[in-house]
Amino acid sequence: MHSINLAVRFVLEVLALIAMGVWGWRQSDESFRLLVALAIPIVLAIVWGTFNVPGDPSRGGSAPIVVSGVIRLIVELGIFAVVTWALYNIGYTKLSLFFIFTVVVHYIVSYERIMWLLVH
Repeated sequence: MHSINLAVRFVLEVLALIAMGVWGWRQSDESFRLLVALAIPIVLAIVWGTFNVPGDPSRGGSAPIVVSGVIRLIVELGIFAVVTWALYNIGYTKLSLFFIFTVVVHYIVSYERIMWLLVH
């Protein structure tokens, strides 16, 4: 993968974590806000980093829990879909549309990785 595309992917992942933290903050009452706002992104990061395909060219290569490329793709797309919904849910409609548009463009540009995932 091209270094610019990897940077875009990294930014999307970081923004996803931030968005889910903001969503968690907005969903809870004052006594649990901080806990929920921190817990949701931590769980999301654990899921993101745990289910991997060995040798994925966009990742470090290690796979704590080995999954097929199709499953990995479903995990990624599922996370991005939930983040898009969360942004929309808290009233950031334009940001949610921009986010999903950027995700789609990223995956189009990453077609070689997508094809690799579909056969591994």
